[in-house]
Amino acid sequence: MDDREKLNRLRWRCTRRAMLEMDLLLGEFLERVYPTLSPAQADAFVTMADMEDLELWPLVNGNREPDDPVQAEVLALLRNVRVK
Repeated sequence: MDDREKLNRLRWRCTRRAMLEMDLLLGEFLERVYPTLSPAQADAFVTMADMEDLELWPLVNGNREPDDPVQAEVLALLRNVRVK
């Protein structure tokens, strides 16, 4: 699978969520911030994108903190995204 196909699959996972809020937030993050991430941060984001909304939402809104410090970095960036 090439990089373009991987990105398309990730875009699908980010924008076809159970929660509209997550669709908008993850989609905006993918377009604006994801290209600037380090490889470790990009891997952490992919892992988070694979989470169910009910598992990811408490991390995004700050009710729970991740154990992984790289995920914490990505979440800090994600929390600063403003949806258009």
